[in-house]
This record gives sequence, C-alpha cells and structure tokens, in this order.
Amino acid sequence: MNLEDRKIRVLIVDDSAVVRQTLSSILQTDPKIEIMGTACDPYIAAKKIQNEVPDVITLDIEMPRMDGLTFLKKIMTQHPIPVIIISSLTEEGSLSALKAMEYGAVDVIAKPRMDTRQFIEESKIRLCEAVKAAAHARIKQRLSPIMKVEPKLSADAILPKTSSTTLSNVTKTTDIVIAVGASTGGTEALRVFLEAMPEDCPGIVIVQHMPENFTRSFANRLNELCKISVKEAENGDSVVNGRALIAPGNKHTLLKRSGDKYYVEVKEGPLVNRHRPSVDVLFRSTARYAGSNAVGIIMTGMGDDGAKGLLEMKEAGAKTAAQDEQTCVVYGMPKEAVKLGAADRVLPLEKLSLFAISPF
Repeated sequence: MNLEDRKIRVLIVDDSAVVRQTLSSILQTDPKIEIMGTACDPYIAAKKIQNEVPDVITLDIEMPRMDGLTFLKKIMTQHPIPVIIISSLTEEGSLSALKAMEYGAVDVIAKPRMDTRQFIEESKIRLCEAVKAAAHARIKQRLSPIMKVEPKLSADAILPKTSSTTLSNVTKTTDIVIAVGASTGGTEALRVFLEAMPEDCPGIVIVQHMPENFTRSFANRLNELCKISVKEAENGDSVVNGRALIAPGNKHTLLKRSGDKYYVEVKEGPLVNRHRPSVDVLFRSTARYAGSNAVGIIMTGMGDDGAKGLLEMKEAGAKTAAQDEQTCVVYGMPKEAVKLGAADRVLPLEKLSLFAISPF
C-alpha cells in the first residue's frame, strides 16, 4: 500500500520509559501517524525491525548496551530507514547530533520537556511534521485523537507585507546578499553549497530548520570545512562578503539595512509556517531591504515555508532559484516555490553555488 494511503509507522527507541510514553502520546495525536512499537535499546529495536520494518525511527543517542550513533551506522549500512534523532541537545549533545546527521539521520530535534504549555504544543507540531517529512525522505545506503493544531501563521506575524511598488524602489547597491532557506536534508545540502563558495563571495544569510543549541555547532563545523567564515547569527551581525550567517535555532532572523550596509536582526516571535526560524520571514525581509540586490535560493525540505517569501523576492527584482527534485532529500519546499512561479531557475544542488555568485 502506498504511503499516502496509510498511516506512517514509527518505531521509538529510547532508554527512558517516560520519554517513550511522551513521544508515543504526542505522535499519536496526528491521525496520519501510528506507533509500530517502542524499544528501550538498539538490540530490542533490531529484533522488532526483523519482524516489521518501520517507515521512520526516532532514536536517542545516549543509551545502554549500544549507543544511538553505533546503531544508526548499522542501519544505514545494512537497511537504510529514515531516522530522526531526538536527544537532549546540550552543547555536547548537539555535537553528537551533528555527527548523526553526517551518518545519515534526516533530522534532529530536542527532546520535549514538560515546562510550559507553549513548548508542549510546539513540540507536537515539530515532532509530527518531522516524522511526516522523514517518511518521504530519499535515504541512500552508506558504507487516535486528532491533533490540536495551532493556527499556521504567515510571515505577517513577524514582518507585515509591503506593496510591490515599495519593494521595487529599494536603492541599488554594489553589494549583493544571498538568502538561503532549507529544512529536511538541508545540513548536507548546505555543506555542499558553502564548500563551493569562494572567499570573496557575497554575504550569505541562511535559515535551516534546526533546534536551538544545534545551529552553533553546525555553523562551527561548516566554518572548519569552508573557505568562507560561517557563524551562528547574532543580533546586529553585519552581512559581509566571505561570510555566512546561520539563523540560531528557535529565533527568527531578518535581513535589515542601514545606509549601504546590511545586518541581521535576531528576534523572538511565534512559529511561522510551523517553524522558528522561518524561511519566509528571512525572504520577506530580504525582499524589503535588499530588493534587486539579492539572490534567493530554496533547498530541500518538507512543507511550503519559503515558497511565498521567494516569490516576494522575485517580485522585488531578486534573482531566485530552487533545488531540483533529483538532488533533494525531500522535494517539498522547492516544489511549492516552483508551483508559485517563484524560481527563475530550477537547478541541481551542485550548480546552486555558481548561480548564487553569478546570477545576473
């Protein structure tokens, strides 16, 4: 039976009974998801997989008998299955989670904590959306009650839309800004994209859907690999040639302008398109403050965050591109942008960096 015609089967692997019960309760609120089973360690999980293969596995990192990273490597070399890492993302934990992404995990999210009602509701949205995205991911082999959904807010919640006339009047400068949005599969896509950037490339601002405490480690890792500098964005950071700023997890990041100089504003706010940071928020602010001085690129990811924002950028005179289906882990966000006519070009991942630095 096609995945679209049945529920997504999930196997939860975590050594904490409380966490297993919490995750089960949260995921079962979505009518498209069912819990295939739970396991307190990878050995029990492996036995369950022999009898029935899940569509998605949620996996903790720190567990007895076998840690999550070792189990992940075995899965990806023997029988690739979409895996979401759900872990307590301390600084040390985020480095382990980053390594898990390198091993083939499709997403990483923080363990839900029961501190506030808002966090619980946002955890429901994040977890369920992550599972549905993972179920549709292209994985390569490597050596109950209906959920109460909060209103899906648009970028208006952070930055009201202005008229196309206003956008078209942005003063032209010699400085170009590259705005990039990505979600599921984006960590690897961004690595390929940024490693290809020359040292004198235009300033780059990136929204990758990630939890807090993860984006800093991700930026530091890319900074080690790339010719350009890469850092987690901080409020007021200048957007300058040869540097990429990555929006911090759980904060919206907007492009702003003072005279001929660009900088970023990092701020609190509600979820936009189920995400914080939101690609639409970055793209709308880029359309407003950079106009035709900008390049917009939307990469792999589930859902539609960034599609409308990319269209606003195009209408403001920016050059825009979307990653093609063949090179996406999940062809969701780029697909929606293409459907809106927001992308000037649809390109494979390896050609996006060249487009970004010479689109005109």
